Amino acid sequence: MVSFHISMTLSFCIFLSLLCLNSEAAVVFLDFHCGSNTTTYTRNSTYQRNLNFLLSSLQSNTTRESGFYNLTVGRDPPDIVYGLFLCRGDVTQDICQECVSTASGEILRRCPNQKTALLYYDECTLRYSNRSFFSELETEPSLQLLNTGNVSQPDRFMELLANTTKEIAARAAADQSGKKFATEEANFTNFQTLYTLAQCTPDLSVSSCDTCLTTAISFLPSCCLGKQGGRVVFPSCNVRYELYPFYRITAQPPSPTPVRPSPPAPQSKSKGEKNKVSSTIIIAIVVPVVASVVLLAAGFCLLTRKRKKYDAVEQENAANEISTVESLQFDFATIEAATDKFSAVNKLGEGGFGPVYKGKLPSGQEIAVKRLSGRSSQGAEEYKNEVVLVAKLQHRNLVRLLGFCLEGEEKLLIYEFVRNKSLDYFLFGLEKQGQLNWFKRYKIIGGIARGILYLHEDSRLKIIHRDLKTSNILLDEDMNPKISDFGLARIFGVDQSEGNTSRVVGTYGYMPPEYAMHGQFSVKSDVYSFGVIILEIITGKKSNNFQSTDGADDLLSYVWKHWNNGTPLELLDSSLRSSYSSNEVIRCIHIGLLCVQEDPAERPTMAAIVLMLNSYSVTLQAPQAPATFFIPRSESNFPTNEEESDQSASKSSRFSVNEASISDLYPR
Repeated sequence: MVSFHISMTLSFCIFLSLLCLNSEAAVVFLDFHCGSNTTTYTRNSTYQRNLNFLLSSLQSNTTRESGFYNLTVGRDPPDIVYGLFLCRGDVTQDICQECVSTASGEILRRCPNQKTALLYYDECTLRYSNRSFFSELETEPSLQLLNTGNVSQPDRFMELLANTTKEIAARAAADQSGKKFATEEANFTNFQTLYTLAQCTPDLSVSSCDTCLTTAISFLPSCCLGKQGGRVVFPSCNVRYELYPFYRITAQPPSPTPVRPSPPAPQSKSKGEKNKVSSTIIIAIVVPVVASVVLLAAGFCLLTRKRKKYDAVEQENAANEISTVESLQFDFATIEAATDKFSAVNKLGEGGFGPVYKGKLPSGQEIAVKRLSGRSSQGAEEYKNEVVLVAKLQHRNLVRLLGFCLEGEEKLLIYEFVRNKSLDYFLFGLEKQGQLNWFKRYKIIGGIARGILYLHEDSRLKIIHRDLKTSNILLDEDMNPKISDFGLARIFGVDQSEGNTSRVVGTYGYMPPEYAMHGQFSVKSDVYSFGVIILEIITGKKSNNFQSTDGADDLLSYVWKHWNNGTPLELLDSSLRSSYSSNEVIRCIHIGLLCVQEDPAERPTMAAIVLMLNSYSVTLQAPQAPATFFIPRSESNFPTNEEESDQSASKSSRFSVNEASISDLYPR
């Protein structure tokens, strides 16, 4: 009888283990989002082939311990495709693989022929696009779900939820395991436990992850007040809470031993009862042991199989990464033909480092070609290697460097072509001002901030731009800002170091005083320039050609005067007076003034600025008077680019390129 019980128990245990493994493979669909109908691809096109390869590669990389992988397939628009998956931090590799595999088929069915698509499952997120979104904080499209059950004592519950989610947001952002994932349990009542979860895509910086999760948590009171469960899902992060364990709990604290009454006096048992007790004891001992053995064996088999696939995929991915000069080098004859032998008709502008031309490659892709002057003393190999580094910088708010050409005395840089000219053309051109309503201007401010943050903290290099200005901000067809000409200081051969330079190059009106007068620069130099740009966007007035009727000497003094007088809304560009958000305008003016304070240490970091722009829960300190200094044009010891900038803007019909951008690269 005992052996029969053991046999049945063993069979039942194996059945439960297999059933458990199979049941875990089921994934729960939540929502999806497709791109606009204007961004579609045709069947059997190069984009479709690249997309199919990307989805296949994503499925092959589900064995990664982080549960996250991103990949770029293709080299040139419009056929380049970016994609990633993110599995929930607690799921097994088997579930992750099942979710990504299911999502890869489902995303094509729900978003046929779309170049942009996003799919949310409970266990994973899958997305792809024809534009780069890696390392970028994105909160749209968002998904909000709630559990319709109500909680008792909703005020106390929401207070507990706020404290718990704040804690896990900080832990997830600082997670060193590579997952940016955290969970937490908290007792609500004697019989109810609050379970919470927070996760970001691991490519986000600590500050971006914290900002994303803080924003998501701020949505919970409006969507899920007093409810037993809820979640907010963004492309870059998600938070969730429930009154039941919805994630895998790997370890639980031991339960307290209950106090039991004294057992009654023992009574004599019959022989049958003794056998029954013995069988029960044996089963209670054997079942956990057998279950553990079965689960360990199954796990060992899965890990062995996944490890083999992982090694093969790692070799494949290493070959796909842009790491060689040859993958970025263009033939001079190709570029010469693309620009019609650098004809005057194709000339977009000219500045301190040479002219810029529009071109079209044989594939039909439009490009912007910067023909560098021969003054650079940098060696050919150093030049090539640095171009490879800079070409790896990819962010939606940066103009992308596609490659270079080095032949004889010719040094060419090939950029993506940005159609809508530069920001100054729309801000200061009377015929174009009306095209930038407040919504677009606020979006542009946020995009510029994210691009600078990427250069300062999130890219492979630490880059200080040092010539940020409105003519260096290009606008694509959707009016998204793209910072141009970053990260090429060594290519230009400028004598510089990390802390100061003997040759100051930039644009009057955007330089902080410590840089203009002493050559000292840091990330706070870019913060100062960004503050000037914010104030130009709001006022519609040029910083380096300021004119005022109220006695102010410059733009910063003009803004400071109205701020102190309590009339900040009078600063607003007259073309915006009909429609704007007063709270957003005032907050942006406040941030702009914080950026242009004289002491660099008092200026906020770009990470803090992005947080200020995305969360009203952040309290802003009172700004100090902005930096003011005057350098007569005739006595200045640095070249101003005002004339060059204006010339470039006037000659450019669709594209504007900065002529004197000086940056520093420090490999991380």
